Amino acid sequence: MSILRRLQGGEPASTTPSIGSGNDGSHSTNGSARRITAPSTPTAQETYQDLKTRVQNKLLSGLDPSMDVTKISEVRRTIQEHFEHILNEENIVLSRPERARLFEQITAEILGFGPIQTLLEDDSITEIMVNGAKNIYVERKGKIARVPVSFESNDHVMRIIDRIVAPLGRRIDESSPYVDARLPDGSRVNAVIPPISLVGPVITIRKFARNPITIDQLIQFGSITPEAVEFLKACVEARLNLIISGGTGSGKTTLLNILSQYIPTDERIITIENAAELQLRQEHVVTLESRPANIEGRGEITIRQLVINSLRMRPDRIIVGEIRDDAALDMLQAMNTGHDGSMTTAHSNSPRDTLARIETMALMAGMDLPIRALREQVASAIDLVVHQERMKDGTRKIVNVTEVSGMEGDVITMTDLFAFEQVGYENHRVIGRLRPTGLRPRFMEKIEAAGINLSPAVFGIGDRRR
Repeated sequence: MSILRRLQGGEPASTTPSIGSGNDGSHSTNGSARRITAPSTPTAQETYQDLKTRVQNKLLSGLDPSMDVTKISEVRRTIQEHFEHILNEENIVLSRPERARLFEQITAEILGFGPIQTLLEDDSITEIMVNGAKNIYVERKGKIARVPVSFESNDHVMRIIDRIVAPLGRRIDESSPYVDARLPDGSRVNAVIPPISLVGPVITIRKFARNPITIDQLIQFGSITPEAVEFLKACVEARLNLIISGGTGSGKTTLLNILSQYIPTDERIITIENAAELQLRQEHVVTLESRPANIEGRGEITIRQLVINSLRMRPDRIIVGEIRDDAALDMLQAMNTGHDGSMTTAHSNSPRDTLARIETMALMAGMDLPIRALREQVASAIDLVVHQERMKDGTRKIVNVTEVSGMEGDVITMTDLFAFEQVGYENHRVIGRLRPTGLRPRFMEKIEAAGINLSPAVFGIGDRRR
């Protein structure tokens, strides 16, 4: 039996009674029973970790520290040569699958992100959640499940967090115990460590698909209908201002990426994000990223500062990854001062809540604005709210496409142009469809002025004719 096979299966427990015991393994002294146990032996997992650490440390000591780790294939070949040499030198007997498993784990430690590297490479996984060293969960098809993967210790998790944030010039320590970051492929990362996390270091990774999701796939998934796609495409091309809203993990950034592809290629686009994750395909794109304060508490660059600065960069479109604070006021100002066609996302529960939340965030700027004046700014700036939800079955669907119509008194008026109609729930699946309400938006003149003619059937009026 090879070493790893013995480690995986473990050794059978000894059935020999303890010294001085009877058949029940106990020894009576002055009428009381005292259990004498044999010395504890290392578990299979502990022995395996010891072997892995020993080979890994010897491998690292033999590698050239000046190697260019960006040349992945060359580095892997070098690691494999050293790996085989160490196994032969120490006379470690492993089967071919066992060698491959140990090699991949050690390579993941050196070049990747340790135990979660295989999860990052699994295209069926959309989210990875590390709750301390021993509890790792993933999301597949909208459902969360625990996976049989773990780190060696909390220190091991901390090393992986440092590996993620260090190339971005960000830091995480007791004085700054949480951080937003991104992986090289654009996947979003949030890390939280003690003392504010009581379960050890926590990592949450929102993965980006290697091949970005297309609008055809969204239609195939039932997230949107061809009619709604045609309408939203016209809105983007006609330079209407859009807010994409929804809860966490509802697909806001994915939809923003998809809609941005309809922006003409001759326009200058400025994107502003906390951690750059938008994947725009146009050539003329300038990406700006906010920056936290350094260890002295200086050097912070906020989303609001970037929005203000972007106005001096001659943008045709301003796209903000997410509005979550007083930057909302400056975004409204940009939309109201000639930067039509701007887009952003916001967390909310409904289209109406989206406007209320933007109003609240704008008030955070500290400007002493009358509520009516602020609502007039909101009603004038925002043309459309596209609201998404993650449904009970884990699917993500657009549930409202709502026009911001104007003001009636002190109230912003809104009109649903498309609304999701759920007709049932069968076999753990939500049954329904995004349907037009039969109403045409008031901004149809803007769409027609851009040379775009939409069939009345898009809005559910009459038969659709091509």
